[in-house]
Amino acid sequence: MTPFLRLCAFLASAPLASIQAAAPSVAKPNILFLLADDMGYMDIAVNNPQTFYETPNLDRLAQQGMRFTQGYSACPVCSPTRGSILTGKYPPRFGITAHIGNNIPGKLLPATNKEYLGLEELTIAETMRNAGYAIFFAGKWHLGDGDYSPRAQGFSSELLGDKLSYYNANTWDGSQDPKHSDQIVDEAVTFIENNRSKPFFAYLGFHAVHTPIAARGELVAKYEKKKASAPPDAWGNERGHLVRLVQNHAHYAAMVEQLDTAIGRLLATLDRTGLSQRTLIIFTSDNGGLSVEAGHPTSNVPLRAGKAWLYEGGIRVPLIICASGMTQPGSVCPTPVISTDFFPTILEFASLPRQPSQHLDGVSLVPLLKSEPLQRGPLFWHYPHYGNCGSAPSSAVRDGDWKLIEWLEEGQIELFNLRDDLGEKTNLLTQQPQKAKELHAKLSLWQKQVNAVFPTPNPDYQPGQAPAKPAKRQPRKQAR
Repeated sequence: MTPFLRLCAFLASAPLASIQAAAPSVAKPNILFLLADDMGYMDIAVNNPQTFYETPNLDRLAQQGMRFTQGYSACPVCSPTRGSILTGKYPPRFGITAHIGNNIPGKLLPATNKEYLGLEELTIAETMRNAGYAIFFAGKWHLGDGDYSPRAQGFSSELLGDKLSYYNANTWDGSQDPKHSDQIVDEAVTFIENNRSKPFFAYLGFHAVHTPIAARGELVAKYEKKKASAPPDAWGNERGHLVRLVQNHAHYAAMVEQLDTAIGRLLATLDRTGLSQRTLIIFTSDNGGLSVEAGHPTSNVPLRAGKAWLYEGGIRVPLIICASGMTQPGSVCPTPVISTDFFPTILEFASLPRQPSQHLDGVSLVPLLKSEPLQRGPLFWHYPHYGNCGSAPSSAVRDGDWKLIEWLEEGQIELFNLRDDLGEKTNLLTQQPQKAKELHAKLSLWQKQVNAVFPTPNPDYQPGQAPAKPAKRQPRKQAR
């Protein structure tokens, strides 16, 4: 008798109680989502062995899981990407296409931009909570406050803060932890220890490595010494704006290390509690590194430009996923993926039903985590705004090795082959007009499908006038 027939005979004859006893329950996996702020693809050593920064814990995480060499954020700035992670949708679908609070005019008036993530969205946090998971959040939110705070989107009702930041605790050491990295991890460690016997979904929104740049004094001193043997400052020009070409910023490096060390403590907690083997860990960033204007503390070379730009430096981000028992340790995936993909990936990993009406634009990455092929399809971006990093309204599409950028002021088109030209130095529009026409048609169709909103002519614009500088925000009291 075959094994299958023996199983059928057993099921037909055995009492129900014995069947239940013979089938041990499988604990639901945990989910740990780690989101850095403004960390560039080239900021971690596993992606850039020549980096000035030191990231041993993130490098070790990559050795334990899968590193994606073409992972993308859904926008070159924070709020839209954060919304895409929580919803599984491209930013134009939920109406946030710039960071909340951005309203810089130029030759065009920027597209309308919602000040909050709508409550009609079923977030990944709500979905996991409804599936019986314990839910945790701490750190940067930037998707609305009051009725639109994390408390309204599936996270704890005990969170304190405003539209930028939320925490559970009421203590914070600003001198030793100026970017809250240690505080966020301290709260997460407590949460994990208190929920080790039940499945949890923990979402950590780090403030590092966003400006203002700050870290512990002894770390800054360490990198000031290291800078003595680093390459000197070097600068380039990005469409009329200053861009940093080397990594040697001591304060920024110290901030990177303090973040990496905090993450290391969190990973050690998973090991100590025996939860590493059943926890899906995702580490990524909300956009590329800040290299053009606005302080430009890092360099994304060989990637072009940085935060707020649709060149690779602004949207290609570090991405590491560790799924014990599924991912081959130290594996590398070259398939282009994007932040809308995390929602369905988490659901499939947790054996939960898909929510296709919600995560419309996401594709589960589980096949890739199993080293199986996945045809992800084209990736799209829409940033109809002026950024405080010198960028202008634009849209983009990537399909295979090809990438097209449409600048919305004049309708200028740029076409690049990323396999041959990672730095996007050669516009192939005149050499490949049919490819440009094909990609532009895909981009235009997608813009209609997601109800993309566009900038409009500015009647007050004077030729030669640079985009207005955003008004300086009043100093914000730290969340306590």
